[in-house]
Amino acid sequence: MKDFNVVVLCGGVSAEREVSLRSGAAVSEALSKRFSVRTIDVTEAALPRDMDPKRDVVFSVLHGTFGEDGSMQKLLEDAGFAYTGSDSDSSALCMNKVATKQSVNPYGILLARDFTFDGSIEVPDGGSIAKILGQGEWVVKPVDQGSSVGLFFVDSPDHFDGLRLSFKSGKWLVEERVRGREITVGLLHGRAMGIVEICPKTGTYDYKNKYTAGNTEYFYPAKLPSAVYRKAQVFSEMAFAACRCRDYARADFIVDAAGKLCFLEINTLPGLTATSLLPKSASCEGMDFAALATQMLLPAIYRFQK
Repeated sequence: MKDFNVVVLCGGVSAEREVSLRSGAAVSEALSKRFSVRTIDVTEAALPRDMDPKRDVVFSVLHGTFGEDGSMQKLLEDAGFAYTGSDSDSSALCMNKVATKQSVNPYGILLARDFTFDGSIEVPDGGSIAKILGQGEWVVKPVDQGSSVGLFFVDSPDHFDGLRLSFKSGKWLVEERVRGREITVGLLHGRAMGIVEICPKTGTYDYKNKYTAGNTEYFYPAKLPSAVYRKAQVFSEMAFAACRCRDYARADFIVDAAGKLCFLEINTLPGLTATSLLPKSASCEGMDFAALATQMLLPAIYRFQK
């Protein structure tokens, strides 16, 4: 077996930099119990210089733009590194919420009706969107951001029009808002783990409630009818395969009042902080954080040894 070091990449240049630094610290601490670990704070959109593909196995926890959208993955591939998680093509696909929905659509998974626009070209008026999605509530979010960055909940066309200046740049996805219980399913080696139900104490599961300890309650394993629970796991595995994910991911759904599952998105580089969802999902399988981090790393070690 070849000797190797583990290099944890964190930080990055996206709006999720602080979350990534916290993920990096947690992963580095967990893996250092078994491996030689070095942590690198990535401060520019480039491959860190002090790395060697013949020596280093890369565990990236770079969230958001550059880290999660396939850009860093492509640099690692071109330089010959073995690294954790989905490859550059799958990462780019899953970072794009529209492309993700198109990929899972043939599998019969329920999707919310949607409307897309490029704010740098033209922001539509609320009335135009209402003709497609109806007059109900909408969720507006960037096509290619994560961690609830830039997430808006809109309750009427007029409300949307009052926010139009917020949408003047970038590509946006407007979806009909499906009311129900929000759940997430962790996937490891393509297999669904436990289901976590997400219950903000106030408001919605936005950036603040996601990353402020105590703002949200989590129930895991989620108390769902057994048929719904298993269907969520099956749908998660189908989405993982449809998007050609690798090693691990996390799939998000809404369970409506009738027990129907509506797919939201799949995250190829889930957060690994103290409040993150993937570790909670793994704990339903009796797996602590150190064991989870090790299992996330093992496929990259195998690729390195090959």
